[in-house]
Amino acid sequence: MTGGAKRIGRSIALALADAGASVAITFRSSDEEAESTLFEFAERDANGMALRCDVRDPLSVKEAVNAVVDEFGGVDLLVNNAGAFETAALEEISVEQWDAMFETNTRGPFLMAQAAHRYLKEARGRIINVGSLGGMHPWATHGHYCTSKAALHMLTKVMAKAWAPEISVNCVAPGMIVNGETVEAGYAHFAAKTPMGRNGTPEEVAAAVLQFVTGPHFITGQVLAVDGGLGL
Repeated sequence: MTGGAKRIGRSIALALADAGASVAITFRSSDEEAESTLFEFAERDANGMALRCDVRDPLSVKEAVNAVVDEFGGVDLLVNNAGAFETAALEEISVEQWDAMFETNTRGPFLMAQAAHRYLKEARGRIINVGSLGGMHPWATHGHYCTSKAALHMLTKVMAKAWAPEISVNCVAPGMIVNGETVEAGYAHFAAKTPMGRNGTPEEVAAAVLQFVTGPHFITGQVLAVDGGLGL
């Protein structure tokens, strides 16, 4: 899985390890966090590895996939979690900012899935993309982020149709997720607006990913909001 060293990605990686999977995580600059996640794999007696990978770079992506295949013998699950987030007024977003957001949030999952495609096809595997509630609802100060995640949601559906019946492809779209640390006022405000009365946790996002991992292979092309009803 990509971006598995910290935050939501780390929770997903540990949930997969707890479920008995051999887990390879990628990271770009989070060296210490990746080492910490590997230590937690070891504590669980789980088979894991960490790879430096820039999902924006096709060569880096291919090398990472090849390294996983060499270590584990194949790929039967891909979780595209690596992502970028930024707040910016729409009229002030530069072309560089716009392109950088899409490079990570949309092109990255495409490149990773394309590189892993033949292994996933052989294994009748699964892809789970991590989208966002922002890809389903417009956030005025996150135009490039929202648009990139909306594109990822559509990419999920295109992949599901193009690569069926061998590969199932779904997407989990988190809402406001907090890590149990000091909650910023803005996040408290979202909790007050959420029907469930609170923000979500990384562990809840991981549980939603596990539903797609362990559920029927027949379920494909779905985008599941994990938002406590915030998007209603």
